[in-house]
Amino acid sequence: MADMEKNPAQITIPPVEPEAPKEGKLLQFLKGTNINDPNILGRELLEKALEFDEDQLERDSIKVRRKLDFMVVPMMMTTYMLSFLDKQTLNYSNAYGLQEDTHMSGDDYSWVASALYFGWLTGAYPWNVVLQRYPIGKIIGYMLFVWGAVCMLQAAVFNFAGFFAIRFFLGMLEGCISPAFVILTSMLWTRQEQALRTSFWLSTNGVSSILGALLAYGSGHAGHLAVANWKLIYLIVGAMTFAWGFVILLYLPDGPHNAKMLTEYERMVAVWRVSKNQMGIKHHKMMTSQIKEAMVDPKTYLMFLMGACTGILNGGVANFASALIKGFGFDPLRTSLLQTPGGAFEIIGCIGFGFIATRKNLLGLTIIVASLPGIAGLIGLLTIDIKHRYALVACCWLQNVLGSPIVLGWTIPGVNVAGHTKRSTVIGIFFAFYCAGNIAGPHLFLATEVPRYFTAIKGLLGTYCALIFFQVIYTTWCVLENRRRDKRGLHARRQEEELLEGFDDLTDKQNVHFRYTI
Repeated sequence: MADMEKNPAQITIPPVEPEAPKEGKLLQFLKGTNINDPNILGRELLEKALEFDEDQLERDSIKVRRKLDFMVVPMMMTTYMLSFLDKQTLNYSNAYGLQEDTHMSGDDYSWVASALYFGWLTGAYPWNVVLQRYPIGKIIGYMLFVWGAVCMLQAAVFNFAGFFAIRFFLGMLEGCISPAFVILTSMLWTRQEQALRTSFWLSTNGVSSILGALLAYGSGHAGHLAVANWKLIYLIVGAMTFAWGFVILLYLPDGPHNAKMLTEYERMVAVWRVSKNQMGIKHHKMMTSQIKEAMVDPKTYLMFLMGACTGILNGGVANFASALIKGFGFDPLRTSLLQTPGGAFEIIGCIGFGFIATRKNLLGLTIIVASLPGIAGLIGLLTIDIKHRYALVACCWLQNVLGSPIVLGWTIPGVNVAGHTKRSTVIGIFFAFYCAGNIAGPHLFLATEVPRYFTAIKGLLGTYCALIFFQVIYTTWCVLENRRRDKRGLHARRQEEELLEGFDDLTDKQNVHFRYTI
């Protein structure tokens, strides 16, 4: 080790010993450690990393980050794209006679749209308990098989009750994806990097919008089928989801400690990188004290309210985009095609605002600015005459930029809540509020107000204003708390002490070295 420290550029992991052909030196060092516990293993990996030259670790951390960016991010993007595509199939199939074939009337379609989020709401907190205790990559892989099959089952239903039940179970199954990816992102990337990476995987909502619209357009042209055109959409998307499950099961890591695409040394560097987050990796044990702290922390409730706001906005926009455009006087095929530019708006908005949010102290401000295009579009939908129907369609496209404030809002619990049980609790209840908003959103669209839905437009506009108000309060609170800690000079004598303390499962309130991302 002394020679390695003198020549950092020559640092290598010693070759595998003959007597232990399946274990490298690093794993031999960890022998006796419970390597099934990510936090214990992570602390051991960090202690080993601190023996190496810091400049060399910094250089190697860039290579590790690139590996994660080019291998893990695409897997997350594809999975989330399929997840959103599954949700959007209802929107696309609505243009091809879904309601008529299933004998829906009145508010039946709105309730079916909400059913998925009733299921997600039911599973929101239980999933976060499961995600804390079991490997994230394996959970997602197995879940892809199940929800792909359930998605295809939607082609077999023939009435409102059946559709409501299937959508409910689909939501319950898919409810693990968003919180799982928020947690996994916080385990693999630093707090400064997370907003952009999260923006990348959520930007695939835009890709889903484009692919889904084109899929619906192509399905609408298919003739002489044994099934209705709207059923074909569910069969194709479900089969794609099922097949992708094999890739995720084999390759998606559970954290930096067991990423297959990294060498043993690179896993150690990956742990060293995220140790600066002051959050450790993952802790299996549920701490009652951390649950209590989460429930008495006022900032928690501001996050919940912001989650509810983005849920209301998403529930309205995601499920009624085709109904709005169709109401402007377009046929089903043109309605499907006109939704594709909205996906491009979402991709550009998510990635563009994601880059801005990586700058120091700009996360909260970026969420506020990213809300403005949606507000502008809603004002246009309220004021532009229906004879200018392409201008109204453009206002609908602006609603897709909503993806950016949604995903940046999702990063807040991941970067600003420390303590594994506290974070799991906050994320679980946060997504429960988000789901409740998604349930309420579609019911703003009254059947008696077709095609302009003025009550819904005004309701969504008010929700945007509430989101901005809550975000201003939250960001201001975090700024004041950071300044209070800085004034008290709350820092360890050595950087190593701060890094290791992050693996003690302390909450953001208990860890005096923790600073909130603003």
